[in-house]
Amino acid sequence: MEIQSFVFNPVQENTYIIWDETGECAIVDAGCFNQKEFDKLDNFMKSKNLKPVKLINTHGHFDHIFGIEQCRKAYNLNWEAHFGDNSWVEGVQAKAALFGIPVQPVALPEVELNDGDSVCFGNSTLKVIYVPGHSPGSICFYEERSKVLITGDVLFNGSIGRSDLPGGDYETLIEGIKSKLMILPNDVDVFPGHGPATTIGDENARNPFLQ
Repeated sequence: MEIQSFVFNPVQENTYIIWDETGECAIVDAGCFNQKEFDKLDNFMKSKNLKPVKLINTHGHFDHIFGIEQCRKAYNLNWEAHFGDNSWVEGVQAKAALFGIPVQPVALPEVELNDGDSVCFGNSTLKVIYVPGHSPGSICFYEERSKVLITGDVLFNGSIGRSDLPGGDYETLIEGIKSKLMILPNDVDVFPGHGPATTIGDENARNPFLQ
């Protein structure tokens, strides 16, 4: 499996395209904020002859869903996410306005993803790992064959997601990271919702929040 990241929108969020040898791909956390950013995403997929078949999210905070409606319509996809963040989706305009960011409404996801579910495309399977604490509906996606973990805002390079937003809880977040993510092999590559990639081994050894 291959993965390509894009840094989008005023909050510098990581959007990912993941694909395998079949050419089918998934769009993860579509944060493209305007037409120029959407075109960048679309042109990349066209350049690789990729077919988007999945539109999935790690969570529903506004910076991770700016591009959902455009991707839904452009590729005729149902949006898949944990329903625990539906209140964030419904309030996307009000929440973004607090940061001076004007956005259009985003409809709720059509498909619910829960802990242990599988997201399949091509020859690849992403396992859904539910890790609340940053938000009520935060999930991670793990591709065991390729040892790829997409963590959204749960786990960062040298840090963890903030837990002071509505629906967040520090103890829940730490417990989830330690019990569900840090047990994965050390050579698993971690792709977070912001900032550079890392590995499970590096975070086990050096992340100050997990010592």
